[in-house]
Amino acid sequence: MYYFYMDAPETLQKAIAFFSDPENAFKAAVEFRWPGGNVTCPRCNGKKHSFIKTRRIWFCYDCKKQFTVKVSTIMEDSPIGLDKWMIAIWMIANCKNGVSSYELGKVLGVRQNTAWFMLHRIRTAMGDTSDFRFGGNEPVEVDETFVGGKPKNMHIAKRMRMKKEGDGFRAPKAIVMGSLDRETRRVRTKVIPDVRRDVLQAEILDQIVPGSKVYTDGWKGYKGLEKQNFIHETVSHINEYVRGQVHTQGIENFWSLLKRSLNGTYVSVEPFHMSRYVNEQAFRFNNRGSKDNKLTDTDRWALLMSQVAGKRMTYAELTGKDTDTVCHPEAGTGQEEPF
Repeated sequence: MYYFYMDAPETLQKAIAFFSDPENAFKAAVEFRWPGGNVTCPRCNGKKHSFIKTRRIWFCYDCKKQFTVKVSTIMEDSPIGLDKWMIAIWMIANCKNGVSSYELGKVLGVRQNTAWFMLHRIRTAMGDTSDFRFGGNEPVEVDETFVGGKPKNMHIAKRMRMKKEGDGFRAPKAIVMGSLDRETRRVRTKVIPDVRRDVLQAEILDQIVPGSKVYTDGWKGYKGLEKQNFIHETVSHINEYVRGQVHTQGIENFWSLLKRSLNGTYVSVEPFHMSRYVNEQAFRFNNRGSKDNKLTDTDRWALLMSQVAGKRMTYAELTGKDTDTVCHPEAGTGQEEPF
């Protein structure tokens, strides 16, 4: 839990009123950017600087450059005020089914594509940065899901192309692999290229402690985990869904929450952007309130604010205009700058 030294707002209404004061928004951003008030230059880590109060910027004596609280965060180079950023972060952290760019744009009074850019920047900060492995004491559920439009709703030409391109391993949909640790009740997800054995088992080896119990469905890509020093048990969904403690109902619950937000709020998501939408849902799932861990809306907002530093996303990277970005051929075509 991240503790906020101010009188933290407890509801969205109070947050809007609180952060409408530019000074409150600025102080909150500074606290999360530099906990303890030890301001350092984000470019050279210099500690000698002066603060220009009228402009809310610092001047670094080491690198001779100015910097603001937004530099080296997801808000860098954004002309959007901190008051609007605070509310956007609050909403996406606490709205269970997500918030669309149209809705956020209407709430903040900005254009839809500006709100869309803001949301993707925030999703970048929502990624899981923990490096510990799942498993050890309790079993880990592992499963994968396909995300995309239903064939019955597609044009017949696209349906025929899907039928021709699909080979049973690589479908023309985004594939998300996930694992759920029953001890911590946390999930970890990743968009994968296909569901072949080498891809699935490489992710399991990377994310789960060897010797752990791993529960999966009957997909043949999971066969052979015993040779990798795992205690592997499966449940065949053709015959049963639960056999004692062996099931994948926990991770499938997460899939239902993910698809509820994708189908109900975001409607159409390009595979190129899928990983960030998955990060968003995983963040809310992993930081949900419970009897043992009574997280509030303020706690989730504060946790997300503590993760905004050190991450940057440009509009070129988001739309695929950056030459170093791997994306599908149509990414970024016809897009205009949102500012």
